Amino acid sequence: MTRSEARREDAPPASAETPHYHGHRERLRDRFRKAGAEGLADYELLELILFRAMPRRDVKPLAKALIARFGSFAETVSARPERLAEIEGLGEAAIVEIKIIEAAARCLAKSSIQKRSSMSSFGAVIDYCRTAMAFLDREEFRILFLDKKNFLIADEVQGVGTIDQAPVYPREIMRRALELGASALILVHNHPSGDPEPSTEDIYMTHQIIAIAKPLNIAVHDHLIIGKHGHASLKSMRLI
Repeated sequence: MTRSEARREDAPPASAETPHYHGHRERLRDRFRKAGAEGLADYELLELILFRAMPRRDVKPLAKALIARFGSFAETVSARPERLAEIEGLGEAAIVEIKIIEAAARCLAKSSIQKRSSMSSFGAVIDYCRTAMAFLDREEFRILFLDKKNFLIADEVQGVGTIDQAPVYPREIMRRALELGASALILVHNHPSGDPEPSTEDIYMTHQIIAIAKPLNIAVHDHLIIGKHGHASLKSMRLI
């Protein structure tokens, strides 16, 4: 679609009559005010986001196209910008609005673990990791660096890979832990397949990191694997 075509598509109708979707927008906002997100379908939540970026278009077909492509509200919001751009009619402004929602969700989830011990708020850690990683379409390996009291020092992505593998460099992880003065780590990665069951490689790699960390007096509290359908904790499974 050319820029001139996009402008024509987004331009107000020639008729002086109020477009049919204006009433729909007000009804949808009213339902959200009264019932919250639970009262709306996934595509309707997307409509509310798209209203801001596309004030002069009926965005329901576009919202439904996004759900059809990505599967759910969460998966749409987590999709990479270049994949969102593949949807016909979804411009840069709309993609930015969608990614703002993703960023806000991550900030809210992260705030619940920043001021409390990660070990005493383990449920919040899981919630944050699921928000950040569960619906990504590529494997991502991240580290939560903790101080002596298990408070979060930093949360950093160490590697981004393909649909089933992300690069992990144990010595680089230790170098960064020493730079930050971290006393403990929580390892986290996602399985884009949705199944959080640890692989043989996951277990082996975790033991490699533990072996390198031990002489440095850095503890590895857990390795969490995040999937769309749940999570796995190697510590809870007694694999470490």
